[in-house]
Amino acid sequence: MAITQNYRLNLIQWYPGHIAKAERKLKEQLKRVDVVFEVRDARIPLATHHPQIGEWVEGKTRVLILNRVDMITPQMRSLWIDWFKRQGEVPYFTNAQHGKGIAEVARAAQAAGVELNQRRSDRGMLPRPVRAVVIGFPNVGKSALINRLLGRRVVESAARPGVTRQLRWVRISEHLELLDAPGVIPLRLEDQDAALKLAICDDIGEASYDNQLVAAALVDLLNYLEAVAADLLPKKPLQSRYQLDSTSDTGDTYLHALAEHRYKGDIERAARQLLTDFRKGSLGEMSLELPPN
Repeated sequence: MAITQNYRLNLIQWYPGHIAKAERKLKEQLKRVDVVFEVRDARIPLATHHPQIGEWVEGKTRVLILNRVDMITPQMRSLWIDWFKRQGEVPYFTNAQHGKGIAEVARAAQAAGVELNQRRSDRGMLPRPVRAVVIGFPNVGKSALINRLLGRRVVESAARPGVTRQLRWVRISEHLELLDAPGVIPLRLEDQDAALKLAICDDIGEASYDNQLVAAALVDLLNYLEAVAADLLPKKPLQSRYQLDSTSDTGDTYLHALAEHRYKGDIERAARQLLTDFRKGSLGEMSLELPPN
């Protein structure tokens, strides 16, 4: 479903200066890296895939991590596992905020270290720690993942995009060193369906979008998903939360009705609350993307 059809005059673009600078430094550091942890948002695993990562990390071991697994249903998780396996990839699902799945990620890093040092040994070289980098869009949980791997809070982590602004090496153990990098994002967001999903999930800077348009897009998207995959969503999440059914409304119409119903006609307040409720999981566990085919 193309959710951008009503929003094309309000294109979402966001590429702050600190990201451009960090991307240049990241490309320099990648020469030193053995393993790449690519972190995506489990609610939108396709929209949070940077199209250039494959080119940047070619020839290196890549570990795919889908964070915020607590925000999607077990059934949806299984569907994504099957889909990624058909693409030849094994995803690791985590909830970095609470430490779920971190042990499996650590074991993947250790396995990469065994391979690395076996190759070094074969060439008559001494073993060394694995050097890994954590890459992903802003606010997908990269810093929280590093803190969990380390077992203590060392890098700043917050539920908003753009907190990490500098590249920093962190020693996890005698076997693993991690490079914490700011979120990376394409210079231009050509896919505006994906850009809207980034905005809905708070994986892009707030200055890049209009809350009311994005909240309306969320309603349209939920209506679409309910029509094609109702068994994969909570039952009527908007009606359950606000006692106001959305299925016969456009997103814009519903937002206005919600404002009258709950917020004395304040549309901006209704939009912000709707987005906050989705982001906090108050509408239930749900993915905004279905595996292709």
